[in-house]
Amino acid sequence: MEITLLGTGSSAGTPVIGCECGTCTSPDPRNKRTRASALLQVNGFNLLIDTGPDLRLQALRENFKRVDAVLYTHPHADHLNGIDDLRAFCYHQRAAIPIYGNPFTIDDIRNRFAYCFFPPGRFWDKPILDPRPVEGPFEFQGVQIIPIPLVHGRWIINGYRIGNVAYLTDLNEIPDSSWALLHGLDVLLLDCLKEQPYPSHFGVDQAIDHAQRIGAAQTYLIHMTHDLEYHALQQRLPGNIAVGYDGLRINV
Repeated sequence: MEITLLGTGSSAGTPVIGCECGTCTSPDPRNKRTRASALLQVNGFNLLIDTGPDLRLQALRENFKRVDAVLYTHPHADHLNGIDDLRAFCYHQRAAIPIYGNPFTIDDIRNRFAYCFFPPGRFWDKPILDPRPVEGPFEFQGVQIIPIPLVHGRWIINGYRIGNVAYLTDLNEIPDSSWALLHGLDVLLLDCLKEQPYPSHFGVDQAIDHAQRIGAAQTYLIHMTHDLEYHALQQRLPGNIAVGYDGLRINV
């Protein structure tokens, strides 16, 4: 498996419009963060996690030309509103793209983006999506995928485990029933919004504490605001926790 972090930023991205803080003005590309998303290449298939508003730029930057399925964590705008850019992949593949998420997420997507679920037209000029709500482990083309329920404010959303990799974004609590799904990880991708805790996200100390409790061989922090400068944060982290950045590729 190869994981590409397409975006490691929060809903505002970094740089933030109108901000001149040290992170936003940094020349280091690791401080340039598009909205949170990841591409997992598994057994020859491209599995996309979320479709944020920067999807087109991310696809061009990383030069991926195929999406075989999308795993949605939840329907907030910064994780969903690039859904229209899936039309390019449908056009080239001449096939509907399956999308997975919990029933709440799939229902929300169908209500807000109903045109994505029409039959394909002659020109394949719209996203053609196949909605597949899931509430437990499932398989896609022989790849087992385990949804991990997480608490995000007032919502129950999905993280995902594929093999020994888990992607947990946008959470402020891991339910008791989900801990057993996180044993024996090689790679953990974990929410870390800002310095202090937030009502629907982990702060730095919370992220470190949960990463150490989960005990993955390597953890990468994702979904960060401009409050967290790459080098300053990296210097504070234990050896098996690192700051994720856009374009980082991880081989498992």
